[in-house]
Amino acid sequence: MEQCVTVERELEKVLQKFGGYGQHCERSLEELIEYAGGLRREIVQAAVEQDGELSGTLSLVLTQCCKRIKDTVQKLASDHKDIHSSVSRVGKAIDKNFDADISSVGIDGCWQADSQRTLNEVMVEHFFRQGMLDVAEELCQEAGLAIDPGQKEPFVELNRILEALKVRVLRPALEWAVSNREMLMAQNSSLEFKLHRLYFISLLMGGAANQREALQYAKNFQPFAINHQKDIQVLMGSLVYLRQGIENSPYVHLLDANQWADICDIFTRDACALLGLSVESPLSVSFSAGCVALPALINIKAVIEQRQCTGVWNQKDELPIEVDLGKKCWYHSIFACPILRQQTTDNNPPMKLVCGHIISRDALNKMFNGSKLKCPYCPMEQSPGDAKQIFF
Repeated sequence: MEQCVTVERELEKVLQKFGGYGQHCERSLEELIEYAGGLRREIVQAAVEQDGELSGTLSLVLTQCCKRIKDTVQKLASDHKDIHSSVSRVGKAIDKNFDADISSVGIDGCWQADSQRTLNEVMVEHFFRQGMLDVAEELCQEAGLAIDPGQKEPFVELNRILEALKVRVLRPALEWAVSNREMLMAQNSSLEFKLHRLYFISLLMGGAANQREALQYAKNFQPFAINHQKDIQVLMGSLVYLRQGIENSPYVHLLDANQWADICDIFTRDACALLGLSVESPLSVSFSAGCVALPALINIKAVIEQRQCTGVWNQKDELPIEVDLGKKCWYHSIFACPILRQQTTDNNPPMKLVCGHIISRDALNKMFNGSKLKCPYCPMEQSPGDAKQIFF
């Protein structure tokens, strides 16, 4: 990510220069146009008064005007060349921080027919999540995928509601929350209350004219009185300041614009939970993880080739080193055998001994002698058959 930040920093410098140059260029040209226009009017007036002949003074001023135009154009051209050097630095930063050829870390035969189909399905789901339905349908047609129409409908509704929330229209989201109230309350969601809260605040922004409607709408808070009593009290207290305006009251925090972005995030999270989906697209998560892991994989590949030990990395489902993707990418527990120091798999699952210690099945098979097994952590002897598989 440091590489991305470095390139982004260089790009911001170029954009700032472009913005400054554009303003300077526009201001300089406007001044020239105004100056040349004034001079033109003086020349026309002098020509009328002096029968078409220019005085020496006007001739000198006209010469100075031509020189000023030439100097300004040259200065603007010189400034434009400086921007070219800044743009080239962005390209150099990209070349320096990113490896153009990443094929060295690819594994031949990774994308078989089944894997390619899985990738296409993940891409289709990503496009559905983004509301790009036409792109998803085109990909299905080209890849020969048969997508159930029922799979697309939830994403169509989700994107329709999100688009409405982005323009601060709450009615579609409220209708959806009310129809799914029981399931939302089962997962302790505060989505419906926060939607009603935002609608109530929008009524408050209308001033005293909306007082009666706001009081009537406050009845919608009744189902949430137990869990959101304090928030409801704050909303009711704000009614006192309707005449002078909420923006001029101690309740001005109710008008914070960030709560609209928050409600979009909350709706996305809760809607995906009801649909049995992750909040983020699997394709986006995989791509982000790949960006984090790629520099380390390129470095280890270079070391492997330099030391001529190419056989170290030939497994399709295992990396030669551990890559820390950060806590954001922690989705389930893992277990590494303390004896063999290897992460357990479906073929080599973790096994719980009678004494309570856990090792991998491969370690269990290597350690028992005859019909007895001695725990590597305590002196208890036991039968290998008494060990039980553990599921995380």
